[in-house]
Amino acid sequence: MTDTTAEIQDYYRGKAAEAAEAKSCCAPDPTRFGPGAYGDIGPGEASDAALLASLGCGNPTAVAELRDGETVLDLGSGAGLDLILSARRVGPDGQVFGLDFLEEMLAVARQNIEDAEVGNVILLKGTIEQIPLPAATVDVIISNCVINLSVDKPAVFAEMARVLAPGGRLGITDVVAEDHLTPADRAERGGVSQCIAGALSKAEYLSLLAEAGLTDAEVVFTQDAADGMHSAIIRARKPGGCC
Repeated sequence: MTDTTAEIQDYYRGKAAEAAEAKSCCAPDPTRFGPGAYGDIGPGEASDAALLASLGCGNPTAVAELRDGETVLDLGSGAGLDLILSARRVGPDGQVFGLDFLEEMLAVARQNIEDAEVGNVILLKGTIEQIPLPAATVDVIISNCVINLSVDKPAVFAEMARVLAPGGRLGITDVVAEDHLTPADRAERGGVSQCIAGALSKAEYLSLLAEAGLTDAEVVFTQDAADGMHSAIIRARKPGGCC
Protein backbone atom coordinates (compact mmCIF):
# COMPACT_ATOMS: atom_id res chain seq x y z
CA MET A 1 0.00 0.00 0.00
CA THR A 2 1.42 3.40 -0.96
CA ASP A 3 1.60 6.30 1.46
CA THR A 4 -0.94 8.19 -0.69
CA THR A 5 -3.42 5.30 -0.61
CA ALA A 6 -3.04 4.95 3.15
CA GLU A 7 -3.62 8.68 3.62
CA ILE A 8 -6.80 8.59 1.51
CA GLN A 9 -8.11 5.57 3.41
CA ASP A 10 -7.44 7.40 6.69
CA TYR A 11 -9.27 10.42 5.30
CA TYR A 12 -12.36 8.41 4.46
CA ARG A 13 -12.32 6.64 7.81
CA GLY A 14 -12.40 10.10 9.35
CA LYS A 15 -15.23 11.23 7.09
CA ALA A 16 -17.22 8.15 7.98
CA ALA A 17 -16.70 8.80 11.66
CA GLU A 18 -17.78 12.42 11.21
CA ALA A 19 -20.91 11.31 9.34
CA ALA A 20 -21.80 8.85 12.09
CA GLU A 21 -21.26 11.44 14.81
CA ALA A 22 -23.32 13.99 12.91
CA LYS A 23 -25.92 11.32 12.13
CA SER A 24 -24.84 11.37 8.45
CA CYS A 25 -24.53 14.25 6.03
CA CYS A 26 -27.81 13.30 4.43
CA ALA A 27 -30.17 12.05 7.11
CA PRO A 28 -30.74 11.59 10.82
CA ASP A 29 -30.35 7.83 10.73
CA PRO A 30 -26.76 6.60 10.23
CA THR A 31 -27.96 2.99 10.30
CA ARG A 32 -29.38 3.44 6.77
CA PHE A 33 -26.84 5.86 5.24
CA GLY A 34 -23.12 5.36 4.73
CA PRO A 35 -21.78 2.13 6.25
CA GLY A 36 -25.06 1.60 8.11
CA ALA A 37 -26.82 0.76 4.84
CA TYR A 38 -24.71 -2.39 4.56
CA GLY A 39 -25.84 -4.15 7.71
CA ASP A 40 -26.43 -7.40 5.82
CA ILE A 41 -22.78 -7.81 4.77
CA GLY A 42 -21.47 -11.15 5.96
CA PRO A 43 -18.10 -11.67 7.67
CA GLY A 44 -15.23 -11.33 5.24
CA GLU A 45 -17.32 -9.97 2.33
CA ALA A 46 -15.51 -6.62 2.40
CA SER A 47 -12.77 -4.97 4.45
CA ASP A 48 -13.40 -2.39 7.14
CA ALA A 49 -11.49 0.15 5.02
CA ALA A 50 -13.89 -0.29 2.12
CA LEU A 51 -16.96 -0.27 4.36
CA LEU A 52 -15.96 2.81 6.34
CA ALA A 53 -15.32 4.73 3.12
CA SER A 54 -18.96 4.41 2.08
CA LEU A 55 -20.79 7.73 2.37
CA GLY A 56 -23.70 6.94 0.07
CA CYS A 57 -27.43 6.95 0.63
CA GLY A 58 -28.19 3.25 0.21
CA ASN A 59 -26.96 -0.16 -0.87
CA PRO A 60 -27.32 -0.56 -4.65
CA THR A 61 -25.97 -4.11 -4.63
CA ALA A 62 -29.08 -5.13 -2.68
CA VAL A 63 -31.35 -3.11 -4.98
CA ALA A 64 -29.99 -4.56 -8.22
CA GLU A 65 -30.50 -8.25 -7.34
CA LEU A 66 -27.29 -9.32 -9.04
CA ARG A 67 -26.99 -12.82 -10.47
CA ASP A 68 -24.18 -15.21 -11.39
CA GLY A 69 -22.38 -14.41 -14.62
CA GLU A 70 -23.68 -10.86 -15.07
CA THR A 71 -21.61 -7.87 -16.15
CA VAL A 72 -22.02 -4.90 -13.79
CA LEU A 73 -21.03 -1.23 -14.06
CA ASP A 74 -20.75 0.94 -10.94
CA LEU A 75 -20.99 4.65 -11.71
CA GLY A 76 -18.88 6.63 -9.26
CA SER A 77 -17.35 3.54 -7.71
CA GLY A 78 -15.38 5.39 -5.03
CA ALA A 79 -13.41 3.26 -2.60
CA GLY A 80 -14.73 0.04 -4.11
CA LEU A 81 -17.18 -1.40 -1.60
CA ASP A 82 -19.95 -1.97 -4.15
CA LEU A 83 -17.40 -3.35 -6.61
CA ILE A 84 -16.26 -5.96 -4.12
CA LEU A 85 -19.80 -6.96 -3.16
CA SER A 86 -20.86 -7.09 -6.82
CA ALA A 87 -17.85 -9.20 -7.76
CA ARG A 88 -18.76 -11.77 -5.13
CA ARG A 89 -22.41 -11.84 -6.22
CA VAL A 90 -21.79 -12.30 -9.96
CA GLY A 91 -19.10 -14.90 -9.31
CA PRO A 92 -16.01 -15.81 -11.34
CA ASP A 93 -18.03 -15.99 -14.57
CA GLY A 94 -19.20 -12.40 -14.09
CA GLN A 95 -17.43 -9.08 -14.65
CA VAL A 96 -17.57 -5.80 -12.73
CA PHE A 97 -16.47 -2.39 -14.02
CA GLY A 98 -15.87 0.50 -11.62
CA LEU A 99 -15.88 4.05 -13.03
CA ASP A 100 -14.42 7.04 -11.18
CA PHE A 101 -12.78 10.25 -12.37
CA LEU A 102 -10.28 10.61 -9.51
CA GLU A 103 -7.00 8.74 -9.87
CA GLU A 104 -6.50 8.95 -6.10
CA MET A 105 -9.86 7.29 -5.49
CA LEU A 106 -9.10 4.60 -8.03
CA ALA A 107 -5.88 3.91 -6.12
CA VAL A 108 -7.87 3.39 -2.91
CA ALA A 109 -10.33 1.10 -4.68
CA ARG A 110 -7.46 -0.84 -6.25
CA GLN A 111 -5.97 -1.50 -2.82
CA ASN A 112 -9.32 -2.49 -1.29
CA ILE A 113 -10.04 -4.85 -4.19
CA GLU A 114 -6.60 -6.42 -3.83
CA ASP A 115 -7.16 -6.87 -0.09
CA ALA A 116 -10.54 -8.50 -0.82
CA GLU A 117 -8.88 -10.93 -3.25
CA VAL A 118 -11.48 -10.57 -5.99
CA GLY A 119 -10.19 -10.92 -9.53
CA ASN A 120 -13.15 -9.99 -11.71
CA VAL A 121 -13.09 -6.18 -11.28
CA ILE A 122 -11.79 -3.69 -13.86
CA LEU A 123 -11.32 -0.06 -12.84
CA LEU A 124 -11.94 2.69 -15.38
CA LYS A 125 -10.99 6.35 -15.17
CA GLY A 126 -13.60 8.66 -16.62
CA THR A 127 -16.84 10.50 -16.02
CA ILE A 128 -20.39 9.25 -15.80
CA GLU A 129 -21.35 11.68 -18.58
CA GLN A 130 -18.97 9.89 -21.00
CA ILE A 131 -18.73 6.25 -19.97
CA PRO A 132 -15.59 4.68 -21.50
CA LEU A 133 -17.29 1.45 -22.58
CA PRO A 134 -18.78 0.28 -25.89
CA ALA A 135 -22.53 0.16 -26.43
CA ALA A 136 -24.53 -2.78 -25.07
CA THR A 137 -21.66 -3.84 -22.79
CA VAL A 138 -23.27 -4.36 -19.37
CA ASP A 139 -26.23 -6.20 -17.89
CA VAL A 140 -26.65 -4.07 -14.78
CA ILE A 141 -25.77 -0.51 -13.77
CA ILE A 142 -25.49 0.38 -10.10
CA SER A 143 -24.65 3.69 -8.44
CA ASN A 144 -24.79 5.04 -4.90
CA CYS A 145 -25.77 8.70 -4.44
CA VAL A 146 -23.68 9.95 -7.38
CA ILE A 147 -26.05 10.90 -10.20
CA ASN A 148 -27.47 13.82 -8.19
CA LEU A 149 -23.99 15.38 -8.28
CA SER A 150 -23.73 15.49 -12.09
CA VAL A 151 -24.08 18.84 -13.84
CA ASP A 152 -25.28 17.16 -17.06
CA LYS A 153 -27.84 14.59 -16.02
CA PRO A 154 -29.42 14.06 -19.48
CA ALA A 155 -25.98 12.94 -20.69
CA VAL A 156 -25.74 10.49 -17.79
CA PHE A 157 -29.10 8.91 -18.58
CA ALA A 158 -28.29 8.71 -22.29
CA GLU A 159 -24.97 7.04 -21.52
CA MET A 160 -26.58 4.53 -19.16
CA ALA A 161 -29.04 3.54 -21.88
CA ARG A 162 -26.24 3.29 -24.45
CA VAL A 163 -24.00 0.91 -22.48
CA LEU A 164 -26.82 -1.32 -21.21
CA ALA A 165 -27.39 -4.48 -23.23
CA PRO A 166 -30.98 -5.12 -24.42
CA GLY A 167 -32.89 -6.36 -21.38
CA GLY A 168 -30.31 -4.80 -19.06
CA ARG A 169 -31.39 -2.91 -15.97
CA LEU A 170 -30.62 -0.14 -13.49
CA GLY A 171 -30.58 -0.70 -9.75
CA ILE A 172 -29.34 2.50 -8.15
CA THR A 173 -29.76 4.63 -5.07
CA ASP A 174 -29.81 8.41 -5.09
CA VAL A 175 -31.25 11.43 -3.33
CA VAL A 176 -34.49 12.60 -4.97
CA ALA A 177 -36.72 15.60 -4.30
CA GLU A 178 -40.47 15.72 -3.97
CA ASP A 179 -42.09 17.24 -7.04
CA HIS A 180 -43.29 20.40 -5.32
CA LEU A 181 -39.76 21.59 -4.53
CA THR A 182 -38.39 24.16 -6.97
CA PRO A 183 -34.72 24.15 -8.02
CA ALA A 184 -34.22 27.06 -5.63
CA ASP A 185 -35.77 25.04 -2.79
CA ARG A 186 -33.40 22.17 -3.51
CA ALA A 187 -30.38 24.47 -3.71
CA GLU A 188 -31.26 25.94 -0.32
CA ARG A 189 -31.45 22.48 1.23
CA GLY A 190 -28.20 21.57 -0.48
CA GLY A 191 -26.56 24.45 1.36
CA VAL A 192 -27.28 22.60 4.59
CA SER A 193 -26.64 19.05 3.37
CA GLN A 194 -24.18 19.20 0.48
CA CYS A 195 -24.67 15.57 -0.48
CA ILE A 196 -28.18 16.39 -1.77
CA ALA A 197 -27.21 19.38 -3.89
CA GLY A 198 -28.42 19.01 -7.47
CA ALA A 199 -31.01 16.32 -6.77
CA LEU A 200 -33.71 15.72 -9.36
CA SER A 201 -37.38 15.59 -8.48
CA LYS A 202 -39.21 12.28 -8.77
CA ALA A 203 -41.02 13.46 -11.91
CA GLU A 204 -37.78 14.68 -13.48
CA TYR A 205 -36.09 11.36 -12.76
CA LEU A 206 -38.90 9.40 -14.41
CA SER A 207 -38.96 11.80 -17.37
CA LEU A 208 -35.22 11.48 -18.02
CA LEU A 209 -35.39 7.70 -17.78
CA ALA A 210 -38.20 7.67 -20.34
CA GLU A 211 -36.39 10.11 -22.65
CA ALA A 212 -33.37 7.79 -22.58
CA GLY A 213 -35.60 4.92 -23.74
CA LEU A 214 -35.66 3.05 -20.43
CA THR A 215 -38.90 1.40 -19.34
CA ASP A 216 -40.56 -0.11 -16.25
CA ALA A 217 -39.13 2.80 -14.28
CA GLU A 218 -39.84 3.39 -10.62
CA VAL A 219 -38.56 5.80 -7.99
CA VAL A 220 -39.30 4.66 -4.43
CA PHE A 221 -38.54 6.93 -1.49
CA THR A 222 -36.91 5.05 1.37
CA GLN A 223 -35.85 7.63 3.96
CA ASP A 224 -35.88 11.36 4.64
CA ALA A 225 -32.69 13.21 3.73
CA ALA A 226 -33.98 16.76 4.31
CA ASP A 227 -37.33 18.54 4.19
CA GLY A 228 -38.93 17.24 0.98
CA MET A 229 -35.79 15.28 0.00
CA HIS A 230 -35.39 11.52 0.25
CA SER A 231 -33.01 8.69 -0.28
CA ALA A 232 -34.58 6.64 -3.05
CA ILE A 233 -34.32 3.37 -4.93
CA ILE A 234 -34.45 3.78 -8.71
CA ARG A 235 -35.05 0.88 -11.08
CA ALA A 236 -35.54 0.77 -14.84
CA ARG A 237 -34.92 -1.56 -17.77
CA LYS A 238 -33.71 -1.31 -21.35
CA PRO A 239 -36.21 -2.91 -23.74
CA GLY A 240 -35.26 -6.09 -25.54
CA GLY A 241 -33.44 -9.21 -24.48
CA CYS A 242 -34.77 -12.67 -24.04
CA CYS A 243 -36.56 -12.16 -20.65
